[in-house]
Amino acid sequence: MLDNIAILVAAPQFNVQLLLDGLFIGAIFALAAYGLALVWGVMNVKNLAQGEFVIMGGYIAFGLEKVGIHPILSLIPTIIIMFAFGWLLYVLIIRWIIQHDMFTSLLATFGIGLVIQQALNLMFGPEIQTLNSGLEIRYIMDGMVTVSEIKIVSFVLCCILALIVVLFMKRSRMGQAIRATSQDARAAKVMGIDTERVYAFTFALNAAICGAAGVLISMIWLIQPFYGITHSIRSFVIVTAAGFGNLPGVIAAAFGLGFAEQYSGFVLGAEFQQATVVGLLIVILVWRQMQMARSRQVVK
Repeated sequence: MLDNIAILVAAPQFNVQLLLDGLFIGAIFALAAYGLALVWGVMNVKNLAQGEFVIMGGYIAFGLEKVGIHPILSLIPTIIIMFAFGWLLYVLIIRWIIQHDMFTSLLATFGIGLVIQQALNLMFGPEIQTLNSGLEIRYIMDGMVTVSEIKIVSFVLCCILALIVVLFMKRSRMGQAIRATSQDARAAKVMGIDTERVYAFTFALNAAICGAAGVLISMIWLIQPFYGITHSIRSFVIVTAAGFGNLPGVIAAAFGLGFAEQYSGFVLGAEFQQATVVGLLIVILVWRQMQMARSRQVVK
């Protein structure tokens, strides 16, 4: 570990490489985490299948590549397919657990995640897959730093998708209805908002966002049917750190997590990269609990 730290100090180029990789990966983390923040904040559903939605989006792009559709072009059909899948899932399962306690939503979405895992495993096999974008890798700083063109394209696409979602939430009637429902569902219903439709749309929108993130991950990273849990944990870390409805906080936390993963993987070794994510989740939960303890007041 000390040797790796010494390398970072002696060769600043490695820091540039880690920061760039953390930036590109963090943008995709932010995309998936914002979908979780929507579902959690609007519907109070803790979606443990969030990561499976991401992996499912990657495999949809993988299947479309087999029929000759370029992975980047598969982004739009994947979003449409995942939106329809999310709406169907809401009608069949999620609508029945909204009014129940937290553990019901955790168990139900955990079960959904397991079903998706096994379905993907049966359809595509347990092998690790990655999609070939056909773009090149550029070398900078005398060849010490590599920048993949697909990572730049993915970063730009993440920014475009995030901007579309933000404008939709602020300008469209459905976006305003979603924000009103998240603030007070009962008052929104009294004012004539169809909260049932809002819930269905929110869950479907989350699935579509995750699907888009999965397509980008499949091109710059790896997908495998059982990799979903890691993406679920990342989303929970980001949302827990940032809070609900805090898009700047989600972005900052996602980038911070991306940087932390890259540096921990380099300094501690790749085997500790996922342990860093779990460790950060524990630290954030303890920190949140301490904050709540300070704000508690004794009832006299």
